[in-house]
Amino acid sequence: MSRALAQTQLADLTLVHRGKVRDVFALPQNELLIVATDRLSAFDVVLPDPIPGKGEILTQMSNFWFQQTASIMPNHLTGKRVREALPRGADVALYENRSVVAKRLKALPVEAIARGYLAGSGWKDYQATGKVSGIELPAGLRQAEQLAHPIFTPSTKAAAGDHDENIGFDAMVAAIGGPLAEMVRAATLRIYDFASRFAAARGILIADTKLEFGLDVDGRLLVMDEMLTPDSSRFWPVDTWEIGSSPPSYDKQYVRDYLETLDWNKKAPGPRIPAGVIEATRAKYAEALLRLTGMSMP
Repeated sequence: MSRALAQTQLADLTLVHRGKVRDVFALPQNELLIVATDRLSAFDVVLPDPIPGKGEILTQMSNFWFQQTASIMPNHLTGKRVREALPRGADVALYENRSVVAKRLKALPVEAIARGYLAGSGWKDYQATGKVSGIELPAGLRQAEQLAHPIFTPSTKAAAGDHDENIGFDAMVAAIGGPLAEMVRAATLRIYDFASRFAAARGILIADTKLEFGLDVDGRLLVMDEMLTPDSSRFWPVDTWEIGSSPPSYDKQYVRDYLETLDWNKKAPGPRIPAGVIEATRAKYAEALLRLTGMSMP
């Protein structure tokens, strides 16, 4: 099994941002080294126990999708080799498969979400209002039901420790402007349409997915961060999908289910996670990678 990396140690590089999972370092030529650690967050809290190899799986899956969708929307990858960007003395074997050299972009202050099925916060919104992000849906839909057409439901990009909140398209227009909002919506739905068809042929339903976009120095729109991973998407096995219930998913559901059995207020610090839950979670990430890309990680 891959060694776990919970905290990066790249002292010769300037840390730009430390997220829930990714650590971002400055490189010359307006570029970044983005490292996906094995940290795991649940309910917006980073847990004390990492999932060994998760960062490698997320990075390789994102890279696969970035390549597959490059004709739909350009992305932040430079194509430069990670080992040449690492500082002298860095553990190449530990960092190479979990890192990318990316263009430094101006990130848009919204999350771009495509939904093809009624689940998660979308299901909760629908139950309360009959709408999702202001989009009115037919009455009588059930949990996990496929929508007649995928919908675009943006959300805020919350600060660390806060929760993202679904917003209407008009609010997105107010935040970034109409033409750019239209471009993001169109790209998100095109990427989702391609990916959902690709995944369904391999036994996985993509219920929904979150994308992030940014602008380069020339004002060109690019997709960035991660793409179509179990952390940013809801993946369901086709053979266990059933309308009216929440299907098991290829992500950290094992961890969420375990946490729900605890007397925990879902605020930091998070509780320790048993070894069996960690291994079951890693196995689900690895299975998703294998099914979708044909790749396996040691």
